[in-house]
Amino acid sequence: MKRSRRAFTLLELMIAISILSLMMIFLYKSYATLNISNQILQKETISLDKIQKIKKIIYLDFLTALPKSVAITNRSKGEDFVYLQTAHSLHQRFNPYVTYILKNESLYRLESLKQIKTYELSVDDKFDVDKIEGIKTFRIYKFSDANNEKFLIDIDFKGRNDILLKINVLNER
Repeated sequence: MKRSRRAFTLLELMIAISILSLMMIFLYKSYATLNISNQILQKETISLDKIQKIKKIIYLDFLTALPKSVAITNRSKGEDFVYLQTAHSLHQRFNPYVTYILKNESLYRLESLKQIKTYELSVDDKFDVDKIEGIKTFRIYKFSDANNEKFLIDIDFKGRNDILLKINVLNER
């Protein structure tokens, strides 16, 4: 007479639990590695997003600059003081004046209704400030032909990829 089994033996249960435990350990390690990779990717994505926003702001400022409104003053080896009038505004102004100042490794973008022509700011100046940190040099080179102005913008960051933009100003004549 054959005897039928209705349950697992203790040895079979221990082997199954051991195999399941090994699988869970490997799955947990994979999950932890995936979380670390996601954190690194998220930091890199945020950094790239910031660089793209900086490029977009500077590009639109110079692209929509009013004719003959851009003035560049070379203050030192890696630093230019730039002011211009543009159709691009971050603070809902109509044809604002934008000034770029590099000071203490930060690039300041000043947007106002009045032109700021000097590096030294006065108490009466009213403007909105946007700050970009970690910049070694900020240089702008201007060249023009018979029809329009062109700019080459070079921004060197500390520990990040640099920005080099060539911009042809839109001609609104």
